Amino acid sequence: MSKSLVALQHRNFRLIWIGLLASFTGSFMQNAGLLWHVSLLVPPGRRGLALGLVGLAKIVPVVVFSIVAGVLADAWDRRKLMVVTQALSALVAAGLAALTFMGVAAVWPIYLLAAAGAAVGAFDLPARQALVPTLVPREHLPNAISLNSILLQTASIAGPAAAGLVIAAWGVGWVYVANAISFGAVIVSVSMMRDVPARAGTPAQAGSVSWSAAAEGLRFVFRQPLMRSTMLLDFFATFFASATALLPIFAQDILHVGARGYGWLFAAPAVGSLLTSAAMVPLIESIERRGALLLWAVVGHGLFTVVFGFSRSFWLTFSCLAVIGATDTVSTILRNVVRQLETPDHLRGRMTGVNMVFFQGGPQLGELEAGAVANWWGAPFSVVSGGIGCLLATGWIAWSTPMIRRYRRTGQPPVPTPGVTT
Repeated sequence: MSKSLVALQHRNFRLIWIGLLASFTGSFMQNAGLLWHVSLLVPPGRRGLALGLVGLAKIVPVVVFSIVAGVLADAWDRRKLMVVTQALSALVAAGLAALTFMGVAAVWPIYLLAAAGAAVGAFDLPARQALVPTLVPREHLPNAISLNSILLQTASIAGPAAAGLVIAAWGVGWVYVANAISFGAVIVSVSMMRDVPARAGTPAQAGSVSWSAAAEGLRFVFRQPLMRSTMLLDFFATFFASATALLPIFAQDILHVGARGYGWLFAAPAVGSLLTSAAMVPLIESIERRGALLLWAVVGHGLFTVVFGFSRSFWLTFSCLAVIGATDTVSTILRNVVRQLETPDHLRGRMTGVNMVFFQGGPQLGELEAGAVANWWGAPFSVVSGGIGCLLATGWIAWSTPMIRRYRRTGQPPVPTPGVTT
């Protein structure tokens, strides 16, 4: 098998990769449909804040449940936990569809179900990310992470584009129906896995659901400079430069491109991400100065966010969003490689649980911030100021954490962490 696809030679990884491709496509359809749905239920003068509140509805459950979700992912059977979370996610999507077909005009039930879906996702993500490294040998893990990025970006393109077409043809309710069906793909793929390796670590390191287990995960993350700095970089960059929630305003009021144009704008970051992911697959293992490339990628993310805010052309906006997606993909892959390689298996669920607050909290709270600023000063000002904030935050982290600037492919000697057995 080609070196670029080497992780797919492992049957269990191949199964979950295919299942997640279908499921993520449905989820991205729903993400785009949800924002469009909310934009139709509120008057134009309140639209920015209403769209920003979608992010708040999603992040509160993540903050509440992320730590316990990480503990459960390290203590329980990760595959069984995923089956439960996928089934519950399907029920949430079905609930959104039912509300839509019933013609419910109030926006608060949409927020409530968005929060419920985020709560379920908070338990799904640590289990999923902790499971993947057990499905491939360590030397194939960077390739598996790159391939997962490709599947994510493929879904990011197909999902919103399909959502735009479905909304225009049949209405947003059918977007929710499609997502509900898509979760079955993961349930089937996880159920078909065979001979998954036993959990690494000693019995004392796994199987415990307790406050001490949660504290062990927190100590590991916050006492490791690379873990701490990459998570802070993720949070601050996405907090300031997250403008996805404002795309309905750009599509409807600034660019005047309607539902189909909105679907393509929503998918634009994924177009850049997909192309970049494909390029990263054969290159990831040979990139030497990983820390410096990570920082420059986030700088590019901020710069093109500023240009996006000034744009009044559909194609310039689309291009800027595509570059934003490309730079975000580079930083995401590098962050994930660093964290997965330097985290012991018995701590991977808890590391992901803590990280979830940063990488989901940044964009979701950023959408609330972007919506509030847009509500007062307009969507373009919100996007431009956010891009500038991203640049300032990146500069501060690069200056305050020399280790991330110096980080290379060969890594660095591990820093002993008191109270954590590795």
